[in-house]
Amino acid sequence: MLFYKFSSGGLKVEETLIFIDAGLLSKLSRYLGKGKYLVYDIIKFTKNLARKESLTCQQIFYYTAPPFQSEPPLKEEIKRKERYDKFIKKLLKTKEVIIREGRCQRLKIDGKFIYKQKVVDSLMIMDLMRTPIDCPNIKKIIILASDSDFVPIIKYLRKLNMEIILYTNYSKKRESNLSRSNELLKVVNRYVELTKQDFDDAPLDKSLVGG
Repeated sequence: MLFYKFSSGGLKVEETLIFIDAGLLSKLSRYLGKGKYLVYDIIKFTKNLARKESLTCQQIFYYTAPPFQSEPPLKEEIKRKERYDKFIKKLLKTKEVIIREGRCQRLKIDGKFIYKQKVVDSLMIMDLMRTPIDCPNIKKIIILASDSDFVPIIKYLRKLNMEIILYTNYSKKRESNLSRSNELLKVVNRYVELTKQDFDDAPLDKSLVGG
């Protein structure tokens, strides 16, 4: 039997889990902010997406990685890590949020440093794999992602009659640094384009800052 919560109007609202690739959200925030990160409440933002689907959010899984630290760390790297730790600490005060942390890898290509998150996709795939076992009441899940690595697990979940709703965004402009997998769009039940309005509809509540 599905698990429902009653809304204030007395109607039954089905619960969902939301899986967020923080790296994608950060890139999208900067792109839609025309080079500046949008300021928004990540919790409101996420729960609003659930409401758009006539669902209520039972749990938020947030996949990220601490900023890269040299040995010894540079002054700016230390400040960046302090800001990150402050954000994560505040985010964890919200009982619905589960943080999964990978690591940040630094590569030097053509004389420029490139930073990439590692292990993050694997952590999300592991949690998605366990969803039918740990949360048998959940029949619809929302994923914020863009990577084709998620195609096999989504196919598996759909075979178990789970509905997968993908929120994503992409741009054909090379400088936007946004992309998405066509294969990923094909395997989900439905996909929705994230827009600046989704961020604007979640104004900052002075306790959390997204980006």
